[in-house]
Amino acid sequence: MSPEKLVYQANQIARFFRSKPHAEGVAGVADHINKFWEPRIRRQFFELIDAGGKGFDELVLEAAPSIHRPAEEVA
Repeated sequence: MSPEKLVYQANQIARFFRSKPHAEGVAGVADHINKFWEPRIRRQFFELIDAGGKGFDELVLEAAPSIHRPAEEVA
């Protein structure tokens, strides 16, 4: 997935959860990504987060520590 599309999709999730109380919104973003994003996409997500997280909504950045990092791929 392109980095732009991944950021857009994460921010769409954050936009939905923005209507909740802040802590619930952060937890909701993390829970949604953990449940519905496959490891390959979460791996791309963390590459972008580790590179500074440019473009991500504040809720996504706050949720990142609660999102499960996928195991490293073995070649």
